[in-house]
Amino acid sequence: MPGPHEPQSGRPSHDPHRGRPSRDAKSGQPTLRDVAERAGVSAMTASRVLRDDPQVLPATRERVRAAAAALGYRPNEVARSLRLGRGTGLVGLVVTNLANPFYSRLALGVDSVVGEHHLKTVIGNTGQDLDAERELVADLVARRVDGIIAVPAGADQRHLATAVADGVPVVLASRPPEGFAADCVLVDDFGGARAATTRLLERGHRRIGFLGSPPAVHTGTERLRGYAAALASAGLTVDARLVRQGQTEPRQATRAAAGLLALPEPPTALFCSNNRNTIGAFRALRDAGAGGTDGTHVALAGFDDFELADALGLPLTLVAYDSDELGRAAGRLLADRLHGRAAAGEPRHIVVPTSLVEYGM
Repeated sequence: MPGPHEPQSGRPSHDPHRGRPSRDAKSGQPTLRDVAERAGVSAMTASRVLRDDPQVLPATRERVRAAAAALGYRPNEVARSLRLGRGTGLVGLVVTNLANPFYSRLALGVDSVVGEHHLKTVIGNTGQDLDAERELVADLVARRVDGIIAVPAGADQRHLATAVADGVPVVLASRPPEGFAADCVLVDDFGGARAATTRLLERGHRRIGFLGSPPAVHTGTERLRGYAAALASAGLTVDARLVRQGQTEPRQATRAAAGLLALPEPPTALFCSNNRNTIGAFRALRDAGAGGTDGTHVALAGFDDFELADALGLPLTLVAYDSDELGRAAGRLLADRLHGRAAAGEPRHIVVPTSLVEYGM
């Protein structure tokens, strides 16, 4: 029997406005009512068809689906999910610098995993600005994202703790939680930096400069700690005159490296705490003529392997790790939280291992 709002004849009832849908005033898109009018059924029946209600007559289903296809109608999945008491199907990914290729690999890793769970990734860039991060996280929570994966800009993470308290699962990547419990995925920053600095020491270098990100950044702090530990193991102390921190872009690193090379007693090697600093240091060495194989050569090592590192034309030691796996691991941790597979109150920490790769040796 037809539903109470379906026409009895099996043919669409006459509607003088059929074919001339009144678009939604805000979005300009056809509405469910437009589909219903074109198919000659009630809005309730059209809704039942579009949510695959098996009790609707086959002929009616065909008419409604044909009308929806003809009009280019797309259901508002966010509104529908909220009405059904589900999430929006969106995961927020908060990063500090989209210009850094590391974050594009991280995002690809996250998206590959959450996509398997029929979730979409929304990426927001904070520019290493804590206020921008607070605003972005608050906006994601207000938009009812299912979860958030964040690379925090600093140690003040109260806004992320608030998101967790509001019922939004949060996973941190690259930096650990501060002041609240959350799952996180880290790189072996300390171990990788210590290994790269040790390799420079093994080659006879004793004046090794350090180029790093801002002191508030966890990765930079841990990599400076690894650098210092390697020096200590060789009976050396950190010379503050050889340390430059705060560079987030290659041009800043170029200036910092040039300053080190201009010292009365310049370093014979440089260790850089991320790929942006390594690229900047390479440019400074090239400009100073210190990247050759003669007596002016300054050895270069850095954290993060990067594309075309093998084409720079100088000996280069890099700390490598799978940045895609960092994202995949964060995505798996979040999926476990969303599907209730992780024990409440028991945060999990994963550390991605590192290795050394060498070019032009």
